[in-house]
Amino acid sequence: MFDKKTVSIEWGGKTLTLETGQIARQADGAVLATYGETVVLCAVTAAKSVREGQDFFPLTVHYQEKFSAAGRIPGGFFKREGRATEKETLTSRLIDRPVRPLFPEGFYNEINVIAQVLSYDGETEPDIVAMIAASAALTISGVPFMGPIGAARVGFSNDGEYILNPSLDDALGEDGRLDLVVAATQDAVMMVESEAKELTEEEMLGAVMFAHEESRKVIGAIIDLAEQAAKDPWEIDTSDDTSAIKEKLRGIVGDDIAAAYKLTNKSQRSDALNAAREKAKEAFADEEPQTQMVANKAVKKLESEIVRGAILKDGQRIDGRKLNEVRPIEAMVGLLPRTHGSALFTRGETQAICTTTLGTKDAEQMIDGLEGLSYNHFMLHYNFPPYSVGEVGRFGFTSRRETGHGKLAWRALHPVLPDHEDFPYTIRILSDITESNGSSSMATVCGGCLSMMDAGVPIERPVSGIAMGLILEGDDFAVLSDILGDEDHLGDMDFKVAGSEKGITSLQMDIKVAGITQEIMKTALAQASEGRAHILGEMQKALGSARGEVSKHAPRIETMQIDKSKIRDVIGTGGKVIREIVAETGAKVDIDDEGVIKISSSNADEIEAAKKWIEGIVEEAEVGKIYTGKVVNIVDFGAFVNFMGGKDGLVHVSEMKNERVEKPTDVVSEGQEVKVKVLEIDNRGKVRLSMRVVDQETGEELEDTRPPREPRGDRGPRGGGGGRGGDRRGGRGGPRRDRGDRDGGNKDGGGEAHVPDFLKD
Repeated sequence: MFDKKTVSIEWGGKTLTLETGQIARQADGAVLATYGETVVLCAVTAAKSVREGQDFFPLTVHYQEKFSAAGRIPGGFFKREGRATEKETLTSRLIDRPVRPLFPEGFYNEINVIAQVLSYDGETEPDIVAMIAASAALTISGVPFMGPIGAARVGFSNDGEYILNPSLDDALGEDGRLDLVVAATQDAVMMVESEAKELTEEEMLGAVMFAHEESRKVIGAIIDLAEQAAKDPWEIDTSDDTSAIKEKLRGIVGDDIAAAYKLTNKSQRSDALNAAREKAKEAFADEEPQTQMVANKAVKKLESEIVRGAILKDGQRIDGRKLNEVRPIEAMVGLLPRTHGSALFTRGETQAICTTTLGTKDAEQMIDGLEGLSYNHFMLHYNFPPYSVGEVGRFGFTSRRETGHGKLAWRALHPVLPDHEDFPYTIRILSDITESNGSSSMATVCGGCLSMMDAGVPIERPVSGIAMGLILEGDDFAVLSDILGDEDHLGDMDFKVAGSEKGITSLQMDIKVAGITQEIMKTALAQASEGRAHILGEMQKALGSARGEVSKHAPRIETMQIDKSKIRDVIGTGGKVIREIVAETGAKVDIDDEGVIKISSSNADEIEAAKKWIEGIVEEAEVGKIYTGKVVNIVDFGAFVNFMGGKDGLVHVSEMKNERVEKPTDVVSEGQEVKVKVLEIDNRGKVRLSMRVVDQETGEELEDTRPPREPRGDRGPRGGGGGRGGDRRGGRGGPRRDRGDRDGGNKDGGGEAHVPDFLKD
């Protein structure tokens, strides 16, 4: 019934299997990819015609994780998968970025690529599997896709070994220093995304080349599948011959465009270019709509040729800089008075206001994904309002681009954060782009780093970032440092590198041509290293290292470790004790399963009060030590005093003063603060206290002037008829069953009631 085609290879110690022909057969191309026990289905559909007047390529990639893949039910009210999570958005971009440049210019048919995770084994990351499935589905679909591409994840161990497809825990765990994702064709690298623990340029380049070599194995498997199952290629006319129109436009507006690109001010340059475009539009106003559309595209090609030619032939950039020159930088910290940390970072016409906010554990972000619930204590959010580029547009909705740029900056800064145990704050960086003309994500890295240092976050080393560009014509190429927005649009590469003086923390690369060589990447990394060092120097003029303490507006957090066996004592029945601590002291108290307690408040006295309370609960009382306590209950034979948070002891009436005391209420009252000395702790943990041997004013121990008590054996019987014990128990009119039952004595009143030794006079 099914014409199923299957290809399998051994790859990275696991079997990678690609199948088609059984599932989603009405799609133009559908591939079920299995790696380990992680399974991803990718289906590709393409519109057979182009909408009238359309002059762009509408490729849409959707990646979705099904909770059932991990045997889980989604949280929330609706109990079904909802809007895309951050991870799903980032993986969608991860698939989109390398495949988009591999469609021919002039192909405008709408294409949907939908990848769904159907099974997840908890070890094999599904993003790589989804990229491979998408490449295979596009390759067999018949659409004009100039692939296939392969993909691989690479780790780098502390021993200097590259690891293929590690789990995320292994990639950046205690023994790992790199999480790198690469997509590549047979001949060249197309896309790089990474987070690293300060790798050198040589180590990073080696990882990219290792990934490229492993990707070729996947490409071979996809080609084998396509030879069995590929549909006939589409016959599509994408030949918009614009050469004649372009030459006509060169004579009309060529000089105007060249003059416009010599204006260093972005606003003036934009106005001049718009005027040239309007002039070109008027020249073709009487032509057919199709000719007008071709003319509009020809203007863009003409602009590209003029800019690219000037850079390759004369080394002349749009704003007059040298190829490796960074725009002027101005950085300042402490911009905003009430934030915990703030910075204004300006590089040329790109500017970001970055703020850092420090919070407690309850501010952590809860993430519900295939791996289960997890908590994130470092967040970075990037906003790109339309006014930053002088335009009007939709405001408030977080775009995929904003999510991606924020995650890139997050990856750049995450490796230099202090250990959470040493700095137990939840950290949120907010980057608001106020001006943009090239690489606002790298401005976010620089500004975010400065704002953290201003907030007193003890990062290991400052981090800076730079965006590199590329102009490639045949064998000739030029690498540009700190690219402008126009250089990004008209160039062939967006290559972003962030890192400290010690090494690279993040690398992202997108290519608009059919890939770049190792030589180009090596040149770009070396040039980026020089640019990063220069930017770090400019940042240090504003603030060289983290401030010695957190902002006065930030909460203080103090951490203490208690024995696990004491956790229940601190929490109390139904949380009674910990709620009382919070209510009485005003501090927030969080405790985990390992006995780590975090006490937070903006008031140091509140923290100290909560800490002492908890110490009193978990501390063991010492015989002979003096404590301050509070009277919590008065009985006829003495008073119970809470003296160590969760511990009570009895001050017998005879231990209240050196002289005889008739009633405990003559000396103490409930709620009164008293100073007591521990006299005895019996084998059941009962504590006997004394007030009379402690100066109630100073807390100093007094000399015991009372004569020693006579031995207990000479005092006579304590039941039925005689002595004080008899008066209080067996006397006064005969037996008292209720007293006997309560005190453990003879129910007939004739024997001695059982009273703990320390209660006996």
